[in-house]
Amino acid sequence: MVQVRVLLVEDDRRMAAAMTRAMRGAGVVVDVAGTGDEALWMVRAASYDAMVLDLMLPDIDGVETCRLLRRDGIWVPVIMVTARDAIADRVAGLDAGADDYLTKPFSLAELLARLRALARRDPVERPPVLVVGDLRLDPAARAVTRGDAAIELSAREYALLEAFMRRPGHVLSQLQLLDAAWDFAYEHRSNVVEVYVRYLREKIDRPFGVRSLETVRGIGYRLRVDGGR
Repeated sequence: MVQVRVLLVEDDRRMAAAMTRAMRGAGVVVDVAGTGDEALWMVRAASYDAMVLDLMLPDIDGVETCRLLRRDGIWVPVIMVTARDAIADRVAGLDAGADDYLTKPFSLAELLARLRALARRDPVERPPVLVVGDLRLDPAARAVTRGDAAIELSAREYALLEAFMRRPGHVLSQLQLLDAAWDFAYEHRSNVVEVYVRYLREKIDRPFGVRSLETVRGIGYRLRVDGGR
């Protein structure tokens, strides 16, 4: 764990002190913030390999702190920590952009193991809501909008659109799109991707007078980085 730098966000001073001692004893460089606002300031001022973020904070809570980080394009890996073990709390934290979750009381050895795993990851972009131009897809709510208009999609159409929106500007082959939206038990038909791309165009493009899904002949399909605007 040498040379790993962690931001610990914990308002309980005794808990923060115990966690700091354990992490420093394992060779981790630790900075401590006591509020969500302080954490947001510190993570913009320094480079961290991971953040340990308490859910219950005296100002903005951990979920909102994580959501603001991701909104601002800060992709440091986050472990959410809380004394509340309700599934809804865990879901809220993960949907806000957290990478992992620990419920108090927990083993400090487990926390260190999870930090080691997170530190091995690059801080790549993993936005909780996908936005391409004025096209917006919220995986937690399974909602798609263009501008202010809601768009109703089938499960297969939604899976295809999510694959496109996670890689805007990239050409995706038919095989990649099949992998994204169909399971191994599906009986493959040669034109099924073409059919569903056409369905998508009828819902996300044609009613709005735009063309966001492009055909790249002989290769596959691409979502324009401007969303068609």
